[in-house]
Amino acid sequence: MKLKSMLLAAVGVAALSTAAMAEEYVIGVMSAQSGYLAPYDGPAYAGFQFCIDEMNAKGGLNGKHKVRTIVKDTRSDIAEGVKVVQEMLDGGAKFIVSSADADPTIAAAQITAADGVPTMTFAGTAPVLTQVGPHVFGSYPADNQQGAVLAAYARDEGFKQAWLVKSPDSAYTNGGPEYFGKAFEALGGKVLGESLYTLNQPDFSAIVTKIKAADPAPDVIVTWAWEPDFPALIKALRGAGVKTQVMGGDVMDTPTVRGLGEVVAGSVHTSGGFPDEGSAYADFIKRFEAKTGTTPDNNYYVNGCDIAHMIEQAVAAAGSTDPKAVSAAMANIENGKGVMSNFTFKGTDRMPLREVVVARISADGKKEFVRRAIADPATLPKP
Repeated sequence: MKLKSMLLAAVGVAALSTAAMAEEYVIGVMSAQSGYLAPYDGPAYAGFQFCIDEMNAKGGLNGKHKVRTIVKDTRSDIAEGVKVVQEMLDGGAKFIVSSADADPTIAAAQITAADGVPTMTFAGTAPVLTQVGPHVFGSYPADNQQGAVLAAYARDEGFKQAWLVKSPDSAYTNGGPEYFGKAFEALGGKVLGESLYTLNQPDFSAIVTKIKAADPAPDVIVTWAWEPDFPALIKALRGAGVKTQVMGGDVMDTPTVRGLGEVVAGSVHTSGGFPDEGSAYADFIKRFEAKTGTTPDNNYYVNGCDIAHMIEQAVAAAGSTDPKAVSAAMANIENGKGVMSNFTFKGTDRMPLREVVVARISADGKKEFVRRAIADPATLPKP
């Protein structure tokens, strides 16, 4: 009878151990399936879920924690985003992956702050988003990093006078050009002027007229405009005969922009990475193609995958799935291993220090590698 009790106890311990090994880790995902964020959230979610599925096939995060995702459509609406974040928290989410922009991330992070649930944006790059609290993280190179690297490239190319085109309607579309301008002037360049637009503005003729009449004329025009604003702007510029070099942020790194044809040829933009032959990035593309039949055509896919790796490494470092422990561990990662590039949160404002790629759009609509660099943290423009 004593032996039987011992055996039953052993079976119970084994069952508990197995349950612990198979502990479920719930991640809530905001993924806009329509609206202005869909071109960025869609690919980012696809890459994220692909790599989570790969991890789950090997036992989950670090082989221990199977991941269950709760995915909800925000429709690119901040109010809807706040609603779905609360629903995901009520469903047991211990980590929130938010939409690819600062504004919805800031709104979501105000909801997740109460319990300190770590909140990481798919690709929001405005440094101000982390000011909500210590539980908020970026994943992509921040706008001040991108602006500093792009400004250095512009000066190296001999550009001396810039014109900024920005929208105050978004932290991203407003801040990116401003960071570029600060870095450009610190390097000896001059910002001649700036033009403001509203999001989804259909007509850029007044802005183009102002730029065309500028005396002296700028030798580079810089914007962080996204779709549909950037296509409208570049078409208006080229249609008016303005051939000035155009440079911009990572939102230009999309098939829609590259598909604009002759009007966009030669335009330069920042990016988070480039799939060099033999790189982990190139290998990700091969695996994704083989599994899904779809070819990743921008960096948002691979950055989504990197978010899965960031979470895995933070959970490993924390030795726990407790939200506050994971946030603290994430904030101390140094030279974490990524697919697009490695990443460091330690010593930053929780916007990871990562490589920034400068790329050019070719005449046949391809993304051409120009250079890569890591911004100097000591000289980054401040938010």
